[in-house]
Amino acid sequence: MADPGGGRPVTVSDVQQLVRRKDEIEAQIKACYELLEGQKGVGMHEPLVDAEGFPRADIDVYQVRTARHNIICLQNDHKALMKEVEEALHKLHAREKEKHAKDEAEAMAEAMRQNQSLPQAFAKVNAVTPGSPASVSGLQVDDEIVEFGSVNANNFQNLQNIATVVQHSEGDLSWVFGYNSSLAVHSLMDGEHRVLLYISSHTVVIHDILQNRQYHLQGHTNVISCLCVSEDKRWVVTADQGPDALIIVWDSYSGVPVCTIFETNSEDGICAIAISQDAKYLVTISAAAVQKVCVWKWTLPTEKVICSTELKPEFGYQDYVIFNPQNPHEFVSNSKTQVIFYLWDDSGLQYGAPFLSNQTFKCRVGQFSQSVFHFNTSQALTGTSAGKLVVWDMDNPRTLPEELPAKPHGVTAKKVVSMQKESLTVLQVLESCIVTGDVEGQVKFYDGQLRLLTIYSHDKVGPIRSISFSTILRDPPSAPPDSSQPFLTRNFILSTSDATMFHVATDSTNFERIMQEAKKAVNAIACHPQEPLVAVGSHCGLLKVWEYKQTKYLVSRIFTEAGIQCLSYDPEGHFLAAGFTDGSVYILDAISLQSICKEFQFSQGPVTHISFSHDSKYLVTADENYSVTVYKRVLEKGSRCWEHLAGLESHYKPIRSILFGVHSDSNEPRLLSLGVDRQLVEYDLKSSIKDYLVVTHRDRLEQDAVPLCLTWYPQLSTESFFLTANNCYKMKLYNTTTKMCRKTLLGPTYGSPLEKIQILPRTSSADPQQHYLVYITKDKVGLQMLPVDGNPHKSSAFICHPDGASDFAMSQDGRYIFTAGGKERTFMKWKVNLPALDAASFLGGEDLIPFYNLLDGGRDGKFFRLTFNSNLIDVAVSKPSKEPYLPCLLIEEMINEVKFSKYVDTGEEVTKINLDDFIKLYINHRPALDLSMKTIEKAFQVLGYDNEKGDKVIDRGDFLLLLQRRGEQMTEDELAECLTTLLGRKAKKGESELDTCDLTDLTTATAVTHPVKEKKWVTVGDTSLRIYKWVPVTEPKVDDKNKNKKKGKDEKCGSEVTTPENSSSPGMMDMHDDNSNQSSIADASPIKQENSSNSSPAPEQNLATQADGTEVKSDETQAEAKEQPGSEDTSDEQNSQSSMENSMNSSEKAEIQSSGENDLITEASKNSQISELNQETPIKEFHTGWNWRERKEQDLTALLAMEVCTAGQV
Repeated sequence: MADPGGGRPVTVSDVQQLVRRKDEIEAQIKACYELLEGQKGVGMHEPLVDAEGFPRADIDVYQVRTARHNIICLQNDHKALMKEVEEALHKLHAREKEKHAKDEAEAMAEAMRQNQSLPQAFAKVNAVTPGSPASVSGLQVDDEIVEFGSVNANNFQNLQNIATVVQHSEGDLSWVFGYNSSLAVHSLMDGEHRVLLYISSHTVVIHDILQNRQYHLQGHTNVISCLCVSEDKRWVVTADQGPDALIIVWDSYSGVPVCTIFETNSEDGICAIAISQDAKYLVTISAAAVQKVCVWKWTLPTEKVICSTELKPEFGYQDYVIFNPQNPHEFVSNSKTQVIFYLWDDSGLQYGAPFLSNQTFKCRVGQFSQSVFHFNTSQALTGTSAGKLVVWDMDNPRTLPEELPAKPHGVTAKKVVSMQKESLTVLQVLESCIVTGDVEGQVKFYDGQLRLLTIYSHDKVGPIRSISFSTILRDPPSAPPDSSQPFLTRNFILSTSDATMFHVATDSTNFERIMQEAKKAVNAIACHPQEPLVAVGSHCGLLKVWEYKQTKYLVSRIFTEAGIQCLSYDPEGHFLAAGFTDGSVYILDAISLQSICKEFQFSQGPVTHISFSHDSKYLVTADENYSVTVYKRVLEKGSRCWEHLAGLESHYKPIRSILFGVHSDSNEPRLLSLGVDRQLVEYDLKSSIKDYLVVTHRDRLEQDAVPLCLTWYPQLSTESFFLTANNCYKMKLYNTTTKMCRKTLLGPTYGSPLEKIQILPRTSSADPQQHYLVYITKDKVGLQMLPVDGNPHKSSAFICHPDGASDFAMSQDGRYIFTAGGKERTFMKWKVNLPALDAASFLGGEDLIPFYNLLDGGRDGKFFRLTFNSNLIDVAVSKPSKEPYLPCLLIEEMINEVKFSKYVDTGEEVTKINLDDFIKLYINHRPALDLSMKTIEKAFQVLGYDNEKGDKVIDRGDFLLLLQRRGEQMTEDELAECLTTLLGRKAKKGESELDTCDLTDLTTATAVTHPVKEKKWVTVGDTSLRIYKWVPVTEPKVDDKNKNKKKGKDEKCGSEVTTPENSSSPGMMDMHDDNSNQSSIADASPIKQENSSNSSPAPEQNLATQADGTEVKSDETQAEAKEQPGSEDTSDEQNSQSSMENSMNSSEKAEIQSSGENDLITEASKNSQISELNQETPIKEFHTGWNWRERKEQDLTALLAMEVCTAGQV
C-alpha cells in the first residue's frame, strides 16, 4: 500500500480515516442484510424460485439480487480495506518505534556528553510516622532526600531551610474563579468527561466541567503570558513575563512539570510560544524591546538554546508564532504589521520578512491577527482585521529537514483574498479544513481552495479569542447521498474576549454556555457571616454569589451604570451593600440581590470602603475624595429602611481603613477611620445628627511611616489594643483609649508592606487560646500567629495574585480565605492549613533563637558576644558590618515602650530590662530593610541642586553642615571617621587609627597617675549603639592655652554634661533617666537636649515636638546652604571647620578632656583628618554618581546614607 498523500508518512489521522471508511462499509453491509431479512428471511443462499421454477411471488426478487450483489462487492472492499488498515498500523507503529528509539538514543548521547550523575542527597529518613502524609506518599526509613521543594544539596544548610519551604504550604489553592480571556482555552477531553485547560493568573487550571473538579498546575511566580498544547493534548507549555521568568513543560495526564527552563534568555520574559507537531521542539519570542527568537529542544537534559536571533524593532511586536506541522524546522510569526518566516538547522536560525502594504495589491490589508501553514501546499495564510486572508507562497518547493537549503525560502505575498467584512481574530487548520473566527462570534469552515463549507454562529457569542477541537471522534450524522455537507466529527470549545466559553456540538449546531466570568477588574469580595456564600463584584458591573463549599453558582446581577468597587454583608446576613465607581451605594437583599431601597448618591468619587456596624444600625462608606459618609437604618411606616445621616471630608489624603467597633462602656457602635495623612479619626455616631457628623478625636499615629491598615487586636491581656501596619514593615499596638503606641513589632517582610489585615475567625478544630491574623501584601496572602512578637517564623505568605491582590475575605468558620486579583479578573479560594504554620514556627526555633538569626552572624557573629560573670555583664562589642544605623528617634521609642510596658498592670514605670528583652526590642525597632541606593538618590533629589551637567549635587560645605545639624545628629568624630573610611584615607605616621582607639585603656591609664575627683559615663567601643560604663574621672595635665581654648568652645556651645543617676546592676541594663530624650544606651545631641522637656510621661508629645522643631529649621538650612557654595578658599575652609566645631557635643568634649594627653592626641588626629578632608580633597560636590571605593566598613556607608536620607525627609 502506498502511503496516503503520495509518499507522506502515515499519521494517526490517516489511520482514523481508514477506520471511518471501514465503519461506513460495515454499516452498508448491515443495511443490506437487514433488507434481506425483510424479504421473508431470504439470506445469501436461499433460492429465489419456487418448486416449479418460477420467480417467487412473496418477495421482491430484484431487491434481493441487488442486495446480494452489493453485499459481495462491499465484502470485497472491506477485505481490501482491512488489509490497508493493517499495513497502515504496521507502518505507524514502526514509525513510532523508530521515533522512540531515536529519541532515546539522542537523550542517551546527550546524557553521556553531559556526564551526568545522580543528584546528591542532603538528608536521610530516620523515622516515618504511620498515617502521616510522608507515610501515605510512600516515604520509607533510610530513604535519602535529594530535593525538598526548592531545597537541594547545593543550598541546604539546616532544617530551617525545610521550615521555610513548609511555611509556604499553610494555604492550599482549592478553587480558581475566572480566567485570562486574552489567552486561548483548550479542550482536553469531550463527551462524558468535558475537560478544559485555561490560565488564571499564574496558575494552569485543568477544569472537569461535568464532574465539577479542578486541578491546578502551580510553579510560576509571575502571571502566565502565553501557552501552547501539543497535538495529542498531553504536553502543555507555559511561560510568563517578569523577573525570573520561567518556561515550564507540564504533563497534562499527571499534572507534573517535566521540564523547567530557568534561563529564558530574556529579562522581560516570554510573549509567544509554540510547540512542534512531534512535540520535541519549542520556539519562544521574548517580550523585550528588542525581541529575541529562540528554538529549544526541551527533551534534552540541558537548558541551552539550539539557535536564536534578534529581530529588528521595525518589525513590530511579534506576539504570535506557530510551527509548520509538516516540518519542525520551519515556523512563522507575526505582529500587527509584519509577518516573518523562519528556517533553522544546526548552523543557526534564519528568517525572511516579506513586504506587504495597501499599495501592493491596491486594497486595504488591515492588521495581522494569526498565521498558519496550508495543509497540502507550500503556502501560508494570515488573517487580518479587514476580513481578508493573505496568501504567502514559497519560491522554492518545501524540502525535508535533512535537505534544508543554505538560505530560507523566499516568501512573497501572492494575493489577498477578501473573505468577509468582519475582522478575523482566529485562524486554524483542522485536517482538510481551514477554520476562521471573527469579532461577530462566527466560526467558518473552508476547504483548501478557500471555498466556504459551513458556518456556526450564535447571537450571544462575542468576539472569538480561541477555538479548540476535541480529540474524540463521534459517528458522522446521516445525510442524503447527494449532500455536499462535510462531516464534522469533532465538537469544539469557543472562548471569547468578553470572558465567556461555549461548547459547540457540530451535529446539532448547539451553543452551550459553560462559563461566564468577569471581563474587567475584580476588586470587591465579601463572605456571608452565617452561610457558606461568597459575593464577588467586578468593574464590568457583574455581581455573582457562589456557594463555596460545593462550588456552585447561585445568582448574579449585572449593573450597567457603573462598576462594583467594594462589598459588605451586614452581621445578621440580611443585607449586601455595594459601593460603585460612580460614587453610588446600593443596599441589596443578601439572597435575591434585589434592591431594598433606592440607591444613594452622596459620594463625589468612587467608593473604596464600605462596612456595617455590629448591630446593623449604621452603614459607613469611604471614597476617593477622602470623605466618610454614614447611613442609618430607621423605621418608616412600620418597615425598616435606610437613610443618609451625614458625611465629612475627614482626611486630606486617601483613606486606608474604616473600622467599626463597640464602646467598652456601652453597646454603642464605635467608628474609626485611618488615612495616608497618618490621622486616626474617631466619630461620635450617637451625637451626630442629619448632615452633621461629629468627630471626637484626631490622633496622629506616625511621625515618619505611613499606616496602611487597621484592625482590632484580640483581648490577650488586660489592656485593649488595636493593631496597625505601616509601610516600613512595622506593626504597632495602640491603646484603644489613650491611642498611645504601646509596642512596635517587626511585621512580615515579604517584598511589600501589609495592605489589609483581619483576625481569622476561630475554627472548631483550632486551639481556643491561639489566634491568627490574615493579611495581604501587594501580591501575597499570608498568616501571622498571635501574639505578634517579631518572630519571622510565626508568619508565612505565598503568591496569590502576581499583578496585585485588591481585597480578601474570610469564611465565617475560618477555613477558607478568598482573594480578589484586581486587573487579573480572577478570585481564588484558599484552604487554611494552620498545622503547617505551627510546624514552621516550631522548626524555626524557640525563645531567642529566631531573633539571633536576624542579627549579622547570629549568636556568635560579629555583632556582639555575650558572656556572664558573677557580678557584671561583660559586653564585647565589635563594629557591625551590616546592621543598619539606629536613629535617636527610634531609641526614644524603645525607651518609652519599656517604661510603660507594665504600667496598666502595676501602675509603675519599668526602669530595667533584661538582655533577652533588649535583643527583641532592638530587632523590632531597627529598620526592617537596609538603605537602598534608590533611597539615597531620593535624598539627593530633595537636598541637592542641578549642576552644569544636569546632575543632582550637594555642595561640600552644605553637605557637612547638613550631616551635623539636621536629621539624626552626627558628632564631629563620627563624621570624620565616616569620611575617612569612605575616601580611603589612612592615618599618617605618628597618628592613631580612629577605630582602634580603646577608651577603656585610656581611662584606666589616667586613673593611675591622677587623683579621682568624680565618676562619669564614657563609651566602651564605638558602635551605632553605645554601652556605657562607670570610670574614674581625672584631670589631665594640659597647658593653659589648650584649657582656655576648650573652655571657650564649651561656653560658646552653651551645653552641659549630663550624667545618669543610677548604675546598672548585674544582668540588667539601666534604662532610667530623668530626661526622656537621654538614655544610657545612646548619645543625646545638643539639639535634642534643647527640644526635649525634662519629664514626659506621654512619649508621643516628645516625638511631635521634635519633628515640628526639625521642620521649622528645614527651610532655613536649605536657604543657608544655597548662600554658601563650595569653595577652595581658606576662609571657606575655616568657616566649615568652625561650624563643625561649634556643633560638637560638649559631653563628648568633656570625655576627651578628662581622658588625658593621649585623648588630646586622638582629638588632634581627628581634627587633622577633618582639616585634610577640607584642604586636600578635590571633591567639591557629592552626587549620586560618586564612585565610592570598595570598603570593608559597610556599616559606615549605611550610617552616612541614613544621615543623608533623614535630612532629606526633614
